[in-house]
Amino acid sequence: MSDKKPSPIAETKIAHRSGQHVHNHSADASIGYASAAIDGVRIPDSKMANDLTQMIRDTETDLLFRHSTRVYLFGALTGKRRALKFDSELLYVGAMFHDIGLTEGYRTSRNRFEVDSANAARDFLRSYGISENAVETVWDAIALHTTPGIPEHKKPEVALVTSGVEMDVLGLAYDEFTEAQRDAVVAAFPRGASFKKDIIGAFYQGMKHRPDSTFGTVNDDVLAYWDPTFKRADFCSIILQSSWRS
Repeated sequence: MSDKKPSPIAETKIAHRSGQHVHNHSADASIGYASAAIDGVRIPDSKMANDLTQMIRDTETDLLFRHSTRVYLFGALTGKRRALKFDSELLYVGAMFHDIGLTEGYRTSRNRFEVDSANAARDFLRSYGISENAVETVWDAIALHTTPGIPEHKKPEVALVTSGVEMDVLGLAYDEFTEAQRDAVVAAFPRGASFKKDIIGAFYQGMKHRPDSTFGTVNDDVLAYWDPTFKRADFCSIILQSSWRS
């Protein structure tokens, strides 16, 4: 018998399948979400998607669960508006897993949280027999969602996870959504009264133990915002102070 400890996501799957729940989330407007549609966009209702929804609810805080679901909805609405051909289920998996690396199960990881999130999604998809090509697409979608300027040149599912994140967190393309679309998404999955600061706080809690992982990313800004003692690694200084003579 192997002594290898199950990954955080594997432990969550075991708990879910045995009827145990990590969190007891409060009821909200998202109950019955699968039957609701916003301008023709629905949350996937396959067994894998339903299992995923429950797993994320059991693993993440309400803040991250609702944010992740809004990311899917805004991403899918963007894809529909741009007439892109995308796999809704893969987009849903990418959106729902994109921040799981920020949760308690990864508090000792030294990886970038995006990599932890992408790896968790990879393991989940493989357990359902999803093709490696599709797994790679979702991995890229999650791993690249904090790397501006690249996702939009990749497959639609990769681009749309980032589009959903950018809309929900940064408000990018805000005016490209109708007021009715924005209101419907937020009514189903509320932002709360202080989402802007709360999400920055969630980012910080998930990364403060691994500051070196934020080098060269927007995540540096999160640590600098919350921790006045945080010192960014400077790219040019690293070059100039390297062991090379010239």
